[in-house]
Amino acid sequence: MTALPKAHLHLHFTGSLRLATLIELAAEHGVRLPDALVGQWPPKLASVQDERGWFRFQRLYDAARACVRAEADMRRLVREAALDDASEGSRWLELQVDPTSYAPFVGGLTPALEIVLDEAAAVSREGGAQVGVMVAASRIRHPLDARTLARLAARYAGQGPGTVVGFGLSNDERRGETPEFSGAFDIARRAGLALMPHAGELLGPLAVAETLDTLRPDRIGHGVRAVEDPRVLDRLAAEGVGLEVCPGSNIALGIYLDAQEVPLRQVLAAGIPVALGADDPLLFGTRLVDQYAMARDELGFSDPELAELARGSIRTSTAPAELKAAALADIDRWLASAPL
Repeated sequence: MTALPKAHLHLHFTGSLRLATLIELAAEHGVRLPDALVGQWPPKLASVQDERGWFRFQRLYDAARACVRAEADMRRLVREAALDDASEGSRWLELQVDPTSYAPFVGGLTPALEIVLDEAAAVSREGGAQVGVMVAASRIRHPLDARTLARLAARYAGQGPGTVVGFGLSNDERRGETPEFSGAFDIARRAGLALMPHAGELLGPLAVAETLDTLRPDRIGHGVRAVEDPRVLDRLAAEGVGLEVCPGSNIALGIYLDAQEVPLRQVLAAGIPVALGADDPLLFGTRLVDQYAMARDELGFSDPELAELARGSIRTSTAPAELKAAALADIDRWLASAPL
């Protein structure tokens, strides 16, 4: 699985932290980490279908984020995420960041984003996975904050490593009104950014349909619960909107009980482009290659089917055309060399 070329399109900034790095940063900044986060890793999470479960998950995420409070910390996160991805066969990483959380430590939103972009460009030159950045607004903040982030993202829009390649919307789907964020997505769309909001994980197919109607995305983060309404599945396929499916995350958060319940095959059978993602490895204990191993070992995916999953991740990414072409050719070579 590590030799299979792939792209990683769903990885959150703080959630990408190595556990060892988190512990080092906590010691450096005098932050006491909750035992639930580091006592027995990965942490045992309550189902987020109960809002108290989401609160507990968010509390652990916030505790980790509180350890990232300097430029050097931010650069270390970007670099380690790119190197870890490269070690798992990832050619292209779209790292999702909301600079709001880190701005107070580095002088504002603009410096926070520039630090991430600068390190993304540097590690891309030096042998890590090539890193594009997705700026993500939060559903728990005011929609005008999302517009501010969209304007910032638009200033750094680009098509290669070290640029902003997309704009997203994350956090608890049950918070905020999706249509109220359409203004921010219009700003990002005019700047040529790909649009990748979260939807259809905590809420069902109606949330996916509303996202399609009001935000007009290119991809949707998660989206797996679209399978609960065939009409929404058909619409995703017809509009060519890809899904970033994160099986390890879905199971850890109690969306599905086990891998057998993750509707990956149903989504693919509907003709919807899919990219597997790790979401927050720090909290879920599974990285990108583990998602492919789960598809193989738990869902019975064959080598040709795994290769097609990897192709889907490349095709639905914002990677430069030459990188896509090279990765697709290498996937063909991987498949041709696989043992019968």
